[in-house]
Amino acid sequence: MTEKINAADAMIKVLEDWGIHNIYGLPGGSFDSTMNALYNRRHTINYVQVRHEEVGALAAAGEAKVTGRIGATFGSAGPGAVHLLNGLYDAQYDNVPVLALVGQVPTAAMNTNYFQEMNENPMFADVSVYNRTAMTAEQLPHVVDEAIRQAYKHNGVAVVTIPKDLGWTQIDDNYVSSANLYQKPLLPDPDPDQVAAAWDILKDAKKPILYVGNGARGARDEIIAFSEKTHIPIITTALAKGIVPDDYKANMGSAGRVASKPGVEVARGADTVLFLGSDFPFQPYFIAPNAKYIQVDIDGSKFGRRHTVDLAVLADAKKFIKALSEKADQLPESAWYRAALANKENWREWMTSFEDDGSTPLRVEPIFKLINEMAEKDAIFQVDVGNVTINGMRYLKTNDDQVFTTSGWYATMGYALPAAIGAQAEFPDRQVWSISGDGGFAMVMQDILTQVKYHMPIINVVLTNESLGFIEAEQDDTQQPHSGVDLIDADYGKAAEALGAQGFEVHNLDELKAAFAKAKDRKGPVVIDVKISDLRPIPVEQLVLDKQTQDPAAVDAFVKKYHAESLIPFRQLLEDAEKPVTNA
Repeated sequence: MTEKINAADAMIKVLEDWGIHNIYGLPGGSFDSTMNALYNRRHTINYVQVRHEEVGALAAAGEAKVTGRIGATFGSAGPGAVHLLNGLYDAQYDNVPVLALVGQVPTAAMNTNYFQEMNENPMFADVSVYNRTAMTAEQLPHVVDEAIRQAYKHNGVAVVTIPKDLGWTQIDDNYVSSANLYQKPLLPDPDPDQVAAAWDILKDAKKPILYVGNGARGARDEIIAFSEKTHIPIITTALAKGIVPDDYKANMGSAGRVASKPGVEVARGADTVLFLGSDFPFQPYFIAPNAKYIQVDIDGSKFGRRHTVDLAVLADAKKFIKALSEKADQLPESAWYRAALANKENWREWMTSFEDDGSTPLRVEPIFKLINEMAEKDAIFQVDVGNVTINGMRYLKTNDDQVFTTSGWYATMGYALPAAIGAQAEFPDRQVWSISGDGGFAMVMQDILTQVKYHMPIINVVLTNESLGFIEAEQDDTQQPHSGVDLIDADYGKAAEALGAQGFEVHNLDELKAAFAKAKDRKGPVVIDVKISDLRPIPVEQLVLDKQTQDPAAVDAFVKKYHAESLIPFRQLLEDAEKPVTNA
């Protein structure tokens, strides 16, 4: 005789079969049957109680970005469901699989304008790749099984809405999930003729670049080998930070606004681009329209979306770059390559020149210097959006097995702290950082309580400049008065202490060093609130450095504002690199 089980328990067993270790959420009355199942299964799945459903969804997305596996979150009917959306959109935009379980009123109360009842399926239609309401108790484990399959297939969000009474219903305990049958898709091999055609384009290029996106994750060795052989500089997108070590000599950083000087300048100067595994949306602003363009992707619908394409290659990025490297000839260093390396070195020297700056309010460079010194080789950096993203991209050194994530495309403020919870829940023995501005941190700071409750030793760094600095800069660029961007100050260190964490308020270099020294011995979460200057990060997308090609007075003003006296125009570096080498 088949044993019986509550349908909600059978559903949670499916999650466990798929290797879901954590689920983040906040209970509500419509979710009682699933909460009962999570209690029953508490030894086999880890429920993390957050203080806001948005935090739960962002934690699930943050976990998925670090692991590459599906994250799980939930919300109850009505308000709890609505609160999930920001985190789910972050997962959708950055193409990571997330399962969202959503409560619903009992079936007998549905369609009666019952308390907290809402038609939830339309709300999730846009954000999801799969969106269903379970109709019977017996189908509940099946629907969740299918949801997880679809989330993996499309690297997106799957939503299952669960009427409260269905989870309590006893069903036969005989459902066998499809988890053991799941296989990662076979990624397309490159066509040898297309590999040869790509090399024909690249070998004739005078100023080529390799533009690396998140689709090239796992291809670090192959990318470096190709760059070493051909002497082609590399740019990475923000989501791809860490695929190529930041310290690698030919890694120019990124292009755009969240970018580096060498990244922007080689992007703008390139005559040929090998675009590898990315859908970076700002290509038209930084790549010349007449540049030769080779696009490699496993999704043919992305070809030509951002730039006119000369050669489209449907192939796995790692397989393609390996085949291309084998096809390529050894090329000598070009003036273009030497100038790119010199540009990176000049940029690095300029950035590090401020690392011991003791001026107050503090610059960001001393803060990131201490983070890099304290960071372990497999540290996880969860970075918020705004000026903190710019600074994280520039100053965090993601080498070895370190991981960097942010809310890349959706760019939702308040990402870092929840994402750090997701990373720490999955990797309790790894060092996890959340790095936020005061704007983003204030949105989600209540969930320091979650870190405290679960004794998570997360290092939360808050860069307080009393402004929504990223938006303030946009208002400056459009020559409008500052409106709505000023923030009042608060002592986030004391606030963290009130919530049960270890907290520090930092105003100067000595206090900064002391706080970091104490944070090394933390037993639970720590919040280091650093009062920083509101100086805009140097806008590399609109540099004014070259008196030969730009207004000298404007150059002087720009250099003075950003203390950029030692930055060398790329034109000058390129001209120097093109000069014939003479023997002494």
